[in-house]
Amino acid sequence: MPKVSFNNSDHVFYTSLKTSVNKYFTYTKKRRTGDIRLYAKSVILILAAISLYTLLLFVPMSPLPRIISSLFLGFVLACIGFNVMHDANHGSYSSRKWVNKILGLTLNALGGNNFIWKQKHNIVHHTYTNIDGIDDDIAKSPYIRMCSSQPWVPAHRLQHLYTPLLYSFSSIIWVLFQDFDKYFKKKIVNTPLSRMSTADHMIFWISKILYLLFYIAIPIALTGWQSWLLFFLCMNIGLGFTLSIVFQLAHVVEETEFDSATGDEKKIENEWAIHQIKTTANFSPDSPIISWFAGGLNYQIEHHLFPRISHIHYPALSRIVQKECAAFNLPYNSLPTFKAAVISHFRFIRTLGGKPGTIL
Repeated sequence: MPKVSFNNSDHVFYTSLKTSVNKYFTYTKKRRTGDIRLYAKSVILILAAISLYTLLLFVPMSPLPRIISSLFLGFVLACIGFNVMHDANHGSYSSRKWVNKILGLTLNALGGNNFIWKQKHNIVHHTYTNIDGIDDDIAKSPYIRMCSSQPWVPAHRLQHLYTPLLYSFSSIIWVLFQDFDKYFKKKIVNTPLSRMSTADHMIFWISKILYLLFYIAIPIALTGWQSWLLFFLCMNIGLGFTLSIVFQLAHVVEETEFDSATGDEKKIENEWAIHQIKTTANFSPDSPIISWFAGGLNYQIEHHLFPRISHIHYPALSRIVQKECAAFNLPYNSLPTFKAAVISHFRFIRTLGGKPGTIL
């Protein structure tokens, strides 16, 4: 792994920002973790997922209702990932570590693995955001070219057209291939995977077996393989596309910056917090509906700066971050609507798909 360092000699911006955020929590006397709003949302989403899963197994349906129900189940599972798993694995869901640990395993219930994900996301992605060669979230080459430092192939001319298809099946690729690839290679892109304990290995394999049982074996036994296949594909389309589009809108848009780690050592000219500001974007900040379903991930700037603060506080923190960015003459990338963010993402992907040196 190339050695990457940030210019953290003074932390002037982040020190000022943390002081303002600390004052906010002191003044409001609020906990930094979740509250009844998050707990209620968790219950609603988990019960909705269980109900839809049960409905699909035990209630006979014609193809169209089965497709719609399966797509919606995938969407709800993604929302559990955004709201429950994400906060829990960052330690921001609850002040009780055991609660975070248990709810963090909701990722395993979706088919993933929380041990690998926490290193991939919490450590690698949150530290080296949008740095090609390290950040796994933009390591989709040669299938998708997500930054200018990645090699170009002729198929990229069409990537803005086929990317939605790849997004739709990304959860199947993640659960049935990428987790195993990281597990056996013991690395995330070029970063060595931390040593797994015996319990971590057991959880990995038991979770994968349970995934095969609950998402493949039981549905086939109860509904037949054709109904299962329709359920499995549509559920993963709903899950994969929802997960992919929300996370990509945060970093892979025209407004964000990228860097690359080449050679043995890379020096980032900014302090870590400024790097996060420049490589991250918000979207739909004024939509309570999107904020509710996306678990505050439409406030990705605030999340990257304060990942151990629950997403329920991000709307309030965004006003503080904007003020500090203005004071330090820093950009604050915020796209006003979901539509604007989607357009920016696919326009950026289309631009990157053009052969380098040509004008689209």
